Amino acid sequence: MNKKLIGAIAVSSVLGSFSISAHAELGDYGFWQTIKNLFSPPKADNPVNSTQRLPPYPLKSNPSGFDDGFSAGSYLKWQTVQLHPDTGAVCGDGSPYKIFVNRVAHTSNTVYYLEGGGACWDYESCTGQTGIRGARNPNGIPDNYMSLMNPSASLVSPFVFRLHPWTRTKSQNWNMVYIPYCTGDIYSGDKVEVYEDPQGQKEPLVWHHNGLKNLRAATAWLKNNLQRPGQLLMTGCSAGGTGTLTNYAGLREDIAPTKGYMINDSGPIFTAPRGGSDRDYPSIRLHEQIRAAWGLDNGPLAFLSSRVPGFSDNDMGTLYGGLAQKYGNDRMGHTHFWQDLNYSSYSYERFYDDINNESDPVIKEQKIHALWHKDTNNLVQNLEGHSNIGYYLPYYRGVNESHCTSIIEFANADIQEQGLELDDFVKNVMEGNGAVMQASETDKNADYNKPFNFLYWLLDQLL
Repeated sequence: MNKKLIGAIAVSSVLGSFSISAHAELGDYGFWQTIKNLFSPPKADNPVNSTQRLPPYPLKSNPSGFDDGFSAGSYLKWQTVQLHPDTGAVCGDGSPYKIFVNRVAHTSNTVYYLEGGGACWDYESCTGQTGIRGARNPNGIPDNYMSLMNPSASLVSPFVFRLHPWTRTKSQNWNMVYIPYCTGDIYSGDKVEVYEDPQGQKEPLVWHHNGLKNLRAATAWLKNNLQRPGQLLMTGCSAGGTGTLTNYAGLREDIAPTKGYMINDSGPIFTAPRGGSDRDYPSIRLHEQIRAAWGLDNGPLAFLSSRVPGFSDNDMGTLYGGLAQKYGNDRMGHTHFWQDLNYSSYSYERFYDDINNESDPVIKEQKIHALWHKDTNNLVQNLEGHSNIGYYLPYYRGVNESHCTSIIEFANADIQEQGLELDDFVKNVMEGNGAVMQASETDKNADYNKPFNFLYWLLDQLL
């Protein structure tokens, strides 16, 4: 028996081990087509067209003859795909941008996972200076990023961890695209900024807030190399959640799946109308900072407005409603913890002196959470007017500063008073009918009274 046939049988056996493959869904191939795909991988059927090559933010392909590292017939393994600088894609430090693809033979359905990892808008945060919350991967993306030696990427979430030991979700049986984060601008900026060392001791930092162009280049590559998916899920946590929200329209429109889903985990864009009061809309100060630092008002927000007519660039929080209106047949959801202390700290700590100068950590947390709760209540009111976009807001989980409900596992991101687990919300978004679930936890004690979790403690130490 030849090696190729042995490999085909092995792949088929792996696919058969997934219980969620027991029934065919939209986007799945039949048995014989799957076997054929193992020997003759399906080619792209929705490549970039001439209209999509037009500005602003055109889809630019890798130059002809450039070796991007992708092998179409290599299944069930993470492949490193490099995007040529001619596509407009670079990391914050100017190094090459890469995405990672894990392909299967039995379906066109695809999950696009945007990596989390903070944000930056000055010298201290973009250089990763100790003591300042900054952004992930300031030195670029290594080729082996998705190896088991980097579990914070390869094992980060059940959405992209095929053999997760505790949590099952149907995206684990799909094609997977992992989109790493290295620009500090929640995948949304378009500005080359020069940040001066405030101490005047080091050379200025030239930083590429290039997130939007990176997503456009990734979209071009995906269109030119993979088949149009029957079902598309775009998701991510933290900065990846925010980037999911800001890039869903662009990716969804150009990839053109039959059915689309979006889940934003812990990357809210809160209501913050320009000219409003920071007493009513605490995120206004953050929004004004990033508008300038990331060049949002000089291209990205206008591009978003052109794709989402219901979005107003005077209030970035209108994006939720704009997406709900434009994609009325898609199912979308937002989730975060009420007691998140990570994204909330980015949002307020450096913008409110009474928080930044507070020496008592308990009082500082209370002040941060007070603003976070105000913004979250505004978000709830915003989402309640839409039936195809839901929310799931548990109170607290004792790992990663109670940040990101969908990392590690879906367990313990529960709303105990309603008998709900995060898994219920994910299934409702991706498999439900009717209005998308809207659920929020009000019990402030139950989550704190759970037994000690050694795994969470260990992960916090490692983080």
